Amino acid sequence: MAGKDPLLGTLKACVLGLRAAGSDIITDDYAHVTPLCEILEMILRKGLKSGVLGLKRRDYWHWIEELPQHDTCGSRRSCIAVMIEKTTACPKLLTAQGRGRYFLRLALNRKSLATAIQYLQHTQRLLEWYDPLLSVLGNEEYFEPFLSLLLVMSESSFSLDLENSSFLDDSWILPVYSMYQTVPCRELGMVLRYHEGRVFVVEVLPGSQAEVDEVVLAGDVIDEINGVSLRNASNGQAGTVLSKLKGEPLVFRMIRWRWKNGELFRPLIPYIKEIQERIPTFQLQQKPRTLESDEERPEQDGRLMYALQYLGQADIGMFGGKEVLDAGITKVQKQNISPKEVLLDIKETEIVVKEMGSSEVLFQYPYPEISSVGRRLDNKRIFALCVVHRDESSDISFNCLVFDAHLPRESEEIIKRIATGFKHTEWFV
Repeated sequence: MAGKDPLLGTLKACVLGLRAAGSDIITDDYAHVTPLCEILEMILRKGLKSGVLGLKRRDYWHWIEELPQHDTCGSRRSCIAVMIEKTTACPKLLTAQGRGRYFLRLALNRKSLATAIQYLQHTQRLLEWYDPLLSVLGNEEYFEPFLSLLLVMSESSFSLDLENSSFLDDSWILPVYSMYQTVPCRELGMVLRYHEGRVFVVEVLPGSQAEVDEVVLAGDVIDEINGVSLRNASNGQAGTVLSKLKGEPLVFRMIRWRWKNGELFRPLIPYIKEIQERIPTFQLQQKPRTLESDEERPEQDGRLMYALQYLGQADIGMFGGKEVLDAGITKVQKQNISPKEVLLDIKETEIVVKEMGSSEVLFQYPYPEISSVGRRLDNKRIFALCVVHRDESSDISFNCLVFDAHLPRESEEIIKRIATGFKHTEWFV
């Protein structure tokens, strides 16, 4: 019977594909999910009549939202009514198409799509919206086979991501959706652009917290901040939300510009083109800037080496704790010595500093001879080491060696790696 209508035949093939998954939970990564949703939507739209006098274009969501609010006995609120309420309350959906698609995904998760169709079957005024000759739902011959397929489908377990719903208004193809958590900070370092109700990241500032976190890329879309949806956001709305959350940890829901196949997510193409027309310098960022710099970092015996500027050293006396680092850095800066290009190699038992080009070893210190490591807060690229110095009389003092990294992120990474190289080193960032 299902083969009498080509849509029912296609749906049957999708259902058989689902059954092949066995007891596995079906997620958005499952190959048959998008075709299944598309064919269900085609069936629900086929033969749907226009509104009164043909002035209103109906979609299947319009009859879904008018389904009875109580069970068949009228004694309690139905599960369908709860799902309709959840769909209506979703702030990421702006159109009937988006709400219908969200409802379908929700109904699949809750094994309730067949129930919704049965409610329609018993609501004659809504069933009359379908042409009995053109539709599946309005045709008695096709209705029962369709319902049977839905009941078979309900034997499968779905776990579709309902948070990732901001593009259901536009497409069944969903973007790569990720969560970005970051610590409280004064400035994140993301330059935003508002375009047609969406909040685009058009630049990640060098040295910013967003760059250090290595998650957000220029071209990504901020979908939520701490549960507050930015779908259909007005200019400045993201800043307003962030100002209210000042000092709190932040959780972002991000729509990534890059899709699963590595290419630009297709529904974003018109948005990106218009942003590029308005901001000619805007480009999609392929990877975090810090990772780009890692690719250019030299290697030796499989170890990454850091290209730095050595600013000089100064005698800081008999104490080598972290308390003297600030004074030591200042003392070196006042010497006004020309910086020297060097390579820093952080080994398991020692650090080695070589001159760039000649590879001459300038310094070589095992970890027990390093008393502290850290950096200034007013310039987070500059860091220093306090190291043991022995003169000819074997008297011990400390020298402060000062270096300038290319990025604050690189400076922080070096400090942490050196600090973990020995048990008792104190460090601060």
